[in-house]
Formats: sequence, C-alpha cells, structure tokens
Amino acid sequence: MKFTHTLAAAAMLAAVSLPSLATQPHMEQALAHLEQARAELQQASADKGGNRADAIRAVEKAINEVRRGIEYDRTHQKPGEQFRR
Repeated sequence: MKFTHTLAAAAMLAAVSLPSLATQPHMEQALAHLEQARAELQQASADKGGNRADAIRAVEKAINEVRRGIEYDRTHQKPGEQFRR
C-alpha cells in the first residue's frame, strides 16, 4: 500500500513539474515505467552480488536520459512544428 501511494505521489509530482511530458506520450510512458522499475529494484532484497545496485544505477541513468530527451525536444522545436512523439 505504501508503495502504491509513493508511486501515485511521484506521478503527480512529475505531471506538475514536467508539463512538457503531456505532449510526448511515449516518452512519458517510458519515464513512468523506468521510475516504477527503480522503485521495484529498491524494494528488492540487497543480496544480489552487486547486480541490484548496478541495475538501479542503470535505471537512474536511463531516467535522466529520457528527461534530457524530453527537454531537448522541447527546446529544439521549430515555431509551428508539432511535438515529435
């Protein structure tokens, strides 16, 4: 239950803090899935030979890359051009 509330709060925060996501539904979905994956990995037991920690770092890097991609698309759009999805 706590996990569900955390995910809901994170989704609401992301919707408020990153309004450009609404125009990029595929990137938005990818970001949501990555954030859910990170939360699941963080909830997993720690004894995985370092692989869990590596996976968390990889997911965090992917989250940052998706956010950077969204921002790049938002700032490099030509006037009158529709958002690329």
